[in-house]
Amino acid sequence: MSYLELFTSQLNVFGGMQKRFEEAKYVVFGVPFDATSTYRSGARFAPQAIRQASLNIESYSFRSGVDFEDLAVHDAGDLDVSLEAAKTVDMIRLVVEEILAAGKMPVALGGEHTVTLGTAKGLGAKAGKTAIVSFDAHLDLRRELMGSTLSHTSFMQLISEDVKPAKIVEVGTRSASKEELAYAKKAGVEFFTSQEIIKQGSLLIGEQLRDKLLPYDNLYLTVDMDVLDPAFAPAVQNPEPEGISTTDLLDLACALCDGRVLGFDVVENAPVYDQGISVVAAAKIIFEMLCQLEKNRQL
Repeated sequence: MSYLELFTSQLNVFGGMQKRFEEAKYVVFGVPFDATSTYRSGARFAPQAIRQASLNIESYSFRSGVDFEDLAVHDAGDLDVSLEAAKTVDMIRLVVEEILAAGKMPVALGGEHTVTLGTAKGLGAKAGKTAIVSFDAHLDLRRELMGSTLSHTSFMQLISEDVKPAKIVEVGTRSASKEELAYAKKAGVEFFTSQEIIKQGSLLIGEQLRDKLLPYDNLYLTVDMDVLDPAFAPAVQNPEPEGISTTDLLDLACALCDGRVLGFDVVENAPVYDQGISVVAAAKIIFEMLCQLEKNRQL
């Protein structure tokens, strides 16, 4: 069985350019899941909204000098998710395993950040040599919240303990509990705060990130849109003031888009809370990251 059969077809495809799965280097798929949301829900509507926004962005990247139209991208559609988080996480795992086994890069459109637990599990044996880099306002290292041990607030601790990646680095942090800070210290989870990035500059922090990640064979990148200040992305599920700018995020993320990247995701958009600003930012981030990855693959 192909687990890509678990997807529903979509009217729009990301970027408006569709290659056959067999021809593609990059496989985009949506995960319309937000069942564990604890504040504002609505991330389940994001994959289609991001696709719609992507149709109205010009395809040339001035950052990389690459045109998105030249990329071999296949949009598989949206995963037919379960309302149960554990089942959805397992379906994502199976899909990512299949995409990687075919020699292609998975690009997930969330959905809430629990999605990343599924993509991380899908890395399989490669996880032990992979550094996971999370751009996020929150550490998401809780043991449980409101009686649930599997949610967008705890998934990163589950990745640390169940997936066991070689390293976890969080970027843009500005919201955490004492419990999470204690766990991060114990588990060796490192983080760069948004204040560090704002004061020192994204280019300098980007250099520090690259140096820190040099020892690792593989990278997996996850972008929670609440890493951005609400001025740049108001429509997220858990907005947090004192965030970074879209330019800062792109400087940092694109600095890591080299040949070691196995995949990435963009999560936590809740498009009902603005007039399209946040999903346009998400689409732009995906465009730029894919173009930078393509540029570095050609080097």
